[in-house]
Amino acid sequence: MSHSLDRRQLLSAAGGAALAGLALSRGAVAAAPSAAASARVRYCLNFSTVREHKLSLVEKIDLAAEAGYDGIEPWVPDLQQYADGGGNLDDLKKRIADHGLTVESAIGFARWIVDDDAERAKGLEAARRDMDLVRRIGGGRIAAPPSGATNEPGLDLFQAAERYRALLNVGQEIGVVPQLEVWGFSKNLSRLGETVFVAIESGHPQACILPDVYHIYKGGSEFEGLSLLSSTGMHVFHMNDYPAEPPRAEITDAHRVFPGDGVAPLKHILQLLFRNGFSGALSLELFNKDYYRQDPRVVAKTGLQKMQAAVASAVTA
Repeated sequence: MSHSLDRRQLLSAAGGAALAGLALSRGAVAAAPSAAASARVRYCLNFSTVREHKLSLVEKIDLAAEAGYDGIEPWVPDLQQYADGGGNLDDLKKRIADHGLTVESAIGFARWIVDDDAERAKGLEAARRDMDLVRRIGGGRIAAPPSGATNEPGLDLFQAAERYRALLNVGQEIGVVPQLEVWGFSKNLSRLGETVFVAIESGHPQACILPDVYHIYKGGSEFEGLSLLSSTGMHVFHMNDYPAEPPRAEITDAHRVFPGDGVAPLKHILQLLFRNGFSGALSLELFNKDYYRQDPRVVAKTGLQKMQAAVASAVTA
């Protein structure tokens, strides 16, 4: 896709870079990552990691608690299926709280960003329903990927910013913050810079992004760009790793591996986050078929241990 900007976009991008530069200047004088940084981090299980084990939503929650996670990141279709099947969302909220877990985020796919006005209006209503489900189980954030705008390049980033602002306004009414998600395989918002640009240009105080190790790599951005982002712009960071093969153009979600089992510069990535004060959740998001064939308890515990090891390496270097 073309990543060129016209003069108006370049001027605005320069202003955005200046704002991001405030985070850079803070990070430049911040102390090196220490053990205190790891104490701020919460560990979260994205339910994609055990999706093909065919566990019920309740079983996934119990699994996350048993494995030792601090929080969960469920998928909205699972919540809807649970509610449609007669499940009580209040009971589910209580179960999560009784386990000492938090709902750090949730995964939804509302088509809020598409060009078609009627379809986009339906997408905002779908997002409203999704966010209400998340709120009812105690959650305060939801992923906002560019669903419906993945195949055709050329999305106007200023229009995308206006649409993200509209989505943020819906979220503000409900009490759930939509996090603009980087999707590396998409023709739009595949790059970290594009995603940050849209978030900044939305002009909304709750604007934030949801980065992902694999998606940043897949989209072709350099991880160094994370050094420009302040901690207030990220609440959740998707953790995973990727192998050296297949190459970037051919790699898919299914190739993601446990943190530390691939070639991603995880120590450097985490150090960039910690130096800018990141104190959010690291959420394990995998789609690995080999892991789906293993005991889900082993997968969940191994993933947590791998994330903790990556953090320990970053703060003791």
